[in-house]
Amino acid sequence: MSFIETWNTMSANEAAAAVLPCCGSHAWAQGLAARRPLSTLPELLAASDTAWWSLPETDWKQAFDSHPRIGEQHAQGDVTDASLKWSAGEQGLAATCEEEAKRLLALGNRAYEQKFGRIFIVCATGKSAHEMLSIMERRMQHTAEDELQEAAEQQRQITHIRLQKWLAQQEAEARA
Repeated sequence: MSFIETWNTMSANEAAAAVLPCCGSHAWAQGLAARRPLSTLPELLAASDTAWWSLPETDWKQAFDSHPRIGEQHAQGDVTDASLKWSAGEQGLAATCEEEAKRLLALGNRAYEQKFGRIFIVCATGKSAHEMLSIMERRMQHTAEDELQEAAEQQRQITHIRLQKWLAQQEAEARA
């Protein structure tokens, strides 16, 4: 039995708790669990997108707050251990950058939060600190609404990556 099949048999609360680290929004996790049964990774990702785009801004913010700021290790909101571990890996290149880049990221994070009222969200996987700084500078030119949509899209991408990691991890644990 695949792990998706096992996940399909869980209670709604268990299924939501199982996927919560992939996004950080309780409403998203509940919405995804409600879309079961699912059979394949593409179905899971499509259901995730449907659940994500149906949420109001407050639920998006809950997901955003489950991430540490770029270059930091602690989140502002509720976060699971798995989510923090994934964030550390996703931001791995930023964590190893020189001190000046770390300083610029911290300044950029503060400026972004002052302008938009939330942390800067970017799909950091494979991006250097300098790439993320460049993206941040570009996005600081957005209107509030355009930036909200961009942040939501970045969260959607992060969630896809994490769902794939989560599923692979669960499959590996089931085989062990």
